[in-house]
Amino acid sequence: MANLVMFCILAVVILGSAVLCVMTKRIMRAATFLLFVLLGVAGLYFLLDYTFLGAAQISIYAGGITMMYIFAIQLVSKRTLQGLVEHMKGSRVLFGGIVTVVGLLTVALVLLKNQFIYRACSVADAEVPMETIGTALLGSEKYQYVLPFEFISVFLLACIIGGIVVARKEKEK
Repeated sequence: MANLVMFCILAVVILGSAVLCVMTKRIMRAATFLLFVLLGVAGLYFLLDYTFLGAAQISIYAGGITMMYIFAIQLVSKRTLQGLVEHMKGSRVLFGGIVTVVGLLTVALVLLKNQFIYRACSVADAEVPMETIGTALLGSEKYQYVLPFEFISVFLLACIIGGIVVARKEKEK
């Protein structure tokens, strides 16, 4: 019963922060609400006894990625962000709604066709050995994750270089 109550509290925090992150007009508030979403997801991991994933969520995403977003926001000059308001046209909202419904139907179709819901309920609760997790994280074969980690590290390096280039002041001629 306590797990259900905690799940409901975390769900409200995550959903509320996600909606506020998207709806706010101030970019620093959006980054703060994103931090609350990521911390809520880490709370879900801890609730499921996935302590490694919860710690990784807090250290990598809530700590590192959010700080990088805040760093990038601070690099952009205030004059660039001042008066930045996007006006939505009715056709764009309609197109966004149609794309959302198509995406939702696609996800529902895949879930029902492959019977993911029934398989998730019937899976035995077995603990995975740490050696298997380590092999999966450091392997480069099918269903192993060293290549995605390398792509992400190159992407983050490109973001840092882009931030440095944006931060440099151009010399006046």
